[in-house]
Order: sequence, then C-alpha cells, then structure tokens
Amino acid sequence: MTGWVLFLAALITFLLTHAIPARPAVRGHLITALGRKGYFAAYSVLSLLVLGWLIIAAARAPYVEVIPPWALFRWVPLLVMPVVCWLAVSGMAIQNPFSFGGLGQRAFDPENPGILSSTRHPVLAALMLWALAHLLANGSLSHVILFGLFGGFASMGMALIDRRKSREMGIEWVRLSRNTARFSLRAPHPWPPLWVWLASLAAFAVLLHLHAAVIGLSPLP
Repeated sequence: MTGWVLFLAALITFLLTHAIPARPAVRGHLITALGRKGYFAAYSVLSLLVLGWLIIAAARAPYVEVIPPWALFRWVPLLVMPVVCWLAVSGMAIQNPFSFGGLGQRAFDPENPGILSSTRHPVLAALMLWALAHLLANGSLSHVILFGLFGGFASMGMALIDRRKSREMGIEWVRLSRNTARFSLRAPHPWPPLWVWLASLAAFAVLLHLHAAVIGLSPLP
C-alpha cells in the first residue's frame, strides 16, 4: 500500500508543478523575478527532478498487469526516443512565442519557423511521444496511469495553449502562426542546425546510459 501512496504523492506533485506555473499571473511574476532564461532554466530543472521521482515511484508501485509484456513492445521506446530528444532540443534551441521552451537568441521569424512548422509545441510533442512509447513497453497499472496521463496532458496542453495564445496575441496570432502547425508530419522549415542533431544524439546516449542506473531497468530489449 505504501508504494501506491508514494506514487500518488509523486503524481500530485508533478501535476501541481506544471499546473501552477502555467497560470499566466504566476508565470509572469516568476519571469519578472527570475528573468526569462532563469525561469525556463529553473522550471526545466524542477520538472526533471519531479519527473524522475514520479517514474521511480511508478516502478516501485505494486504490479498489476494491463498490457501484456510482449518483447516487441520493448523496441518502441528505443526507436522513438531519438525523435523525442530531437524534438525537445529543437524546441529549446529557438525562440517560441507559442509554447514552452524557447531559449534561443534569435528572434522568431514567421517566414522561417524551423521546428515550429512541424509543431508549435515541440516540448509537449516530445512528452506525448515519450509517454505513448513507454506506455506500450510498461503495461502495469501504475505505468498505464502515469504514461496515459502524460500523453493526455501533452495532447490537451497543445490545444489549450493554442487557444490561450490566440486570445492573448489577437491579430498577431494569425500573422505569426501562419506557417506553423499544432502537430503535423510536415518537415521543419528550415531544418535545425547540425549542433541540434549532435546534442539530440548526445542526450539520447546519456539517457540510454543512465536508464538502468536511475530507473533500475535496462532499456535494451
């Protein structure tokens, strides 16, 4: 029973740390206090720490099978995670007036939106793909709850943020977003620079190396 209590505590903490800073008044106050870069850096570190706790708590919850542990499903995260890392790094590498991320120095150019031509929400898209891939590979009840909520959170978040941003930006939304998409298979225009690809591969390699030590399970099939 203790395992379920810890899992619930971690889940609630994760939801609160994402719901509260997302409120415009709170987010604006934090950006004023920390600066834009300081806010995103602190938010990213906090999110990763809470995410790590939640993943560990889900792994330690009592096992109740929901999806059969087929060997084929264990390949899915291994194939999808390089894309997840690429989306996350690409999203953080540019200015993004539409969603999370946006640590880039260059101002957003609506004629050359980069990764935003594929998705205005690269960080949320990365979270959604990460969740769906890991849901298939981890079919216990705690993991289905965990990854199902993440996938739903990311998908709904895209729609909610689009609606809020279009209301806040008014006519500027039409001008700035005309060459972007909420989520599509359209290729980025232009493609991210070489260092983004290298950083994505490095991030994937680090995650692959640390997975067994941190999570307690090898990601290799």
